[in-house]
Amino acid sequence: MMTRQAVILVGGKGTRLGTLASTTPKPLMAINGDMVFLDALLLEIVRHGFDDILLLAGHLHESILERYRGRFIRGASLRVVVETAPAGTAGALKNAAQLLDPVFLLATGDTLFDVNLRRLSACLEKRPDVLGVLALRRESDATRDGSVKLQDGYVVAFHEKARGSGPTSINAGVGVFRREILTFVEREPSSIELDVYPRLAAARALLGEEFEGYFIDIGTPESLIVARRDLADRRRPAVFFDRDGVLNRDAGYCYRVEDLEWIPGAVEAIRCVNESGAFAIVVSNQAGVARGRFREADIDSFHSAMSAQLAAAGAHIDAFYFCPYHPDAIDAEWRHPDHPDRKPNPGMIRRASTEWPIDMAASLLIGDKGSDMEAARRAGIRGLLFPGGDLYASTRWEIERMATHHARVRP
Repeated sequence: MMTRQAVILVGGKGTRLGTLASTTPKPLMAINGDMVFLDALLLEIVRHGFDDILLLAGHLHESILERYRGRFIRGASLRVVVETAPAGTAGALKNAAQLLDPVFLLATGDTLFDVNLRRLSACLEKRPDVLGVLALRRESDATRDGSVKLQDGYVVAFHEKARGSGPTSINAGVGVFRREILTFVEREPSSIELDVYPRLAAARALLGEEFEGYFIDIGTPESLIVARRDLADRRRPAVFFDRDGVLNRDAGYCYRVEDLEWIPGAVEAIRCVNESGAFAIVVSNQAGVARGRFREADIDSFHSAMSAQLAAAGAHIDAFYFCPYHPDAIDAEWRHPDHPDRKPNPGMIRRASTEWPIDMAASLLIGDKGSDMEAARRAGIRGLLFPGGDLYASTRWEIERMATHHARVRP
């Protein structure tokens, strides 16, 4: 099953921030206007398809409750769990044991690592012999963060901070774990980083996956200033995909989950977009609703199946947009002479550009029809006509070129 739960540790005291964190939890440090750091982190997690979010609060938990309890972010539900007594990060996780899914994403609320999180869950799914996969980042030295030693993919040791230690891998504050890691919490208070992870490493129960990507830890006043500069108005390119005939075989009015057949290279192309740091967004005409062939709920089920199969392959779609309107609809509810969302009109693309922080100048649409190319032209983005065959082979160069652009403009 697709891993849907994310657990975020938001109870730290932020002592290195000094007076800045005296009345404000570290994850609620202001970034820009009403936006706080945790808002940016939540967007990154939710866009990967994690829609059940647990915030484990402790210190100054009232502010966390006030801002997030009972809220929804892009369809994901937020719950706040307050520890009854200070128990450390591992104790806070154990306090939420009854709410944990069998597999969950675990992140710290003061770090953001811009990587393909679905690669972590797919890696764990393939390895039933381990209890977790930790995201690692290459750094020039371990002066500030300490280092992680890998051996044959296993995390085997954690080393303390050491000046001038040279290039190394560090724990980037995010991983995917099985609920059984709670058996490694032997006492309270207890730290995930200092107590549980080393025990997992000693038992060869923890993998490490190295990534490149933007990373920020707001633990110091200096790094908080950097985060405010980098995240205030951060935008990324998007690849807009037509669906039928581009991502899945077009057998005519595709809506049954059992008929989902991927175009060769489609999953790889989506994963390439994910790894590039760009948004992957589907925009498709679905006139079958207007013609009475199927319902909107059937489209949602089809997209859910696509998401689950992509997650198993370490990939994801950030958002699905579809237009059910048609001039010849049998039901007046769906009849429209020229709906702005129906391609070649650019309504779905423009709507996505208002709902997501997209760098439109660097974005493109991949489609298999002239109406797709015209929609791209009207939206002011590049169109790439897919001639059939292998999608990844046909589009890889364009996606990697876009990734290069993103690397230049990203923080």
